[in-house]
Amino acid sequence: MPATYPRTDPLIHLRHLTERDRLLLAWLADHQTLTTRQIAAALFPSIRAAQKRLTLLYRIGAVDRFSFARTPADSGGLRYTLGPLGDLLHPHSGPRRTILQRRIAVARNPMLDHLLGVNGFFTDLAGYARTHPAASLLRWWSEPRATALFALAGIRPDGHGIWRHHGQTVGFFLEHDRGTENHRTLLGKLPAYQRLVVTGPRYPVLFHLPSIDREVRLQHNLAELSLGFPVATGVHAHHPAEAVWALVGRRGPRLRLDELPSDHGPHGVGNPHRYTDPHAA
Repeated sequence: MPATYPRTDPLIHLRHLTERDRLLLAWLADHQTLTTRQIAAALFPSIRAAQKRLTLLYRIGAVDRFSFARTPADSGGLRYTLGPLGDLLHPHSGPRRTILQRRIAVARNPMLDHLLGVNGFFTDLAGYARTHPAASLLRWWSEPRATALFALAGIRPDGHGIWRHHGQTVGFFLEHDRGTENHRTLLGKLPAYQRLVVTGPRYPVLFHLPSIDREVRLQHNLAELSLGFPVATGVHAHHPAEAVWALVGRRGPRLRLDELPSDHGPHGVGNPHRYTDPHAA
């Protein structure tokens, strides 16, 4: 008689997952990793509440985590990735790897700081929407997803989002800059966006910059170009939902994200991922 072995249902802990937990796991599947602070800002009323829930999610295998310190400000900081249970729920979240291999790949990613900067931009918006009922982050696409879905134009944004606030719906492409690329490289990203607006959306391109000095210089270079779509600049230190965006070619006070010009583009085969606003008349 063949030997029998006890079997544990790998999905036994599914009943513990809330809607908020499932949203977090979907984000980790799409965006690889988030910090405790980013998760807390986006989904929880406090850091302490986030830490308690994340500890439970780690214990049941929904998330995995690692400690990562590069600067004193990051000392003891935790980065979260999908755990075994989260991986079962999102089996197509990336190359087939063990949970350990996934965690190591994220930790060794030379672009980790850049990735976390991009994810921080979007979790700031998600957190703002959590505390402002009239605001919503309707779309958050990662670089790989946006690059694949807008492949015909050849754009490679760091992220793509659709933001709704004050009754206005604004799509945007994010170019998150850490000051590691020269201005010629930044400007070299724009021709692809010009190709996109021929048949696709006419969304503002947001250059998110590390300092005012870098922003002033980039604004000067952008003012010399003939652009067929909106471009705006802002700096990391300011909240992206607020009136922090300087629109190229426009004088006056800075604009909120929902005040930037935005056009979802025409219906048609050239714009297959067009956003349809259910609030539009």
